[in-house]
Amino acid sequence: MSIDGVPVVTEAFPKTVRLVTTARLRAAVLVRLVDNEDELELLAEIEGATSTRLIAQEKGISGLAANELVYDVPHAHFINASFAYAKPQQPNRFNGSDRGAWYAALDVETCLDEVGYHLSSALADAGDYKAIVEYAEMFCSFAGEFLDLRQVPDHPSLGPDKATAYPIGKALAGSARAEGLNGIIYPSVRHRDGTCIVALRPAAVQSVRQGAVYRMIWKDDPTPKIEGPL
Repeated sequence: MSIDGVPVVTEAFPKTVRLVTTARLRAAVLVRLVDNEDELELLAEIEGATSTRLIAQEKGISGLAANELVYDVPHAHFINASFAYAKPQQPNRFNGSDRGAWYAALDVETCLDEVGYHLSSALADAGDYKAIVEYAEMFCSFAGEFLDLRQVPDHPSLGPDKATAYPIGKALAGSARAEGLNGIIYPSVRHRDGTCIVALRPAAVQSVRQGAVYRMIWKDDPTPKIEGPL
């Protein structure tokens, strides 16, 4: 079986890695703003009214139904957030502005190169290569049916130019979701010989657990210095 010329394979990955900023791991800042539980509950209601993730979990958002999200599993909020928070002005390779995805790789070096590339691009747009960002590993498992772009390495969705490759990737992901596939396996565009996986459905992300922390430092250079694991 294939979709748009890309083979469908059944694969199991017991351990993949995704990087998330450590800011998302810290205790809620609301706790420091209140004196008692009643005030915390009130602020939580205010946060819930503006949180895309919480709105998605309660009633869904454009491109993502509430019943697609996961509940009562470890780190469910990380999984749901990755699908609820898309970037309207900065779509990724296999998702658009109305629906996110869970991007991961088989090793942390690939993740660091992928994340580093996009952050360096953002700093270039800002005209200032000065930043310090810490990222934590989030491990997870995948199993099921995936499109396998490793067998089609010259597919146009893997091109380095975002303007031409990303719309093709988004369309391919839409076809994969329509067929009930869990995601897409693809060769990393930013890390030589690296392998990436994008989960297109929240339920495909299994057994999430936290790993080590890495620090990325830009000092007037587009290539960051990497410190870690910390």
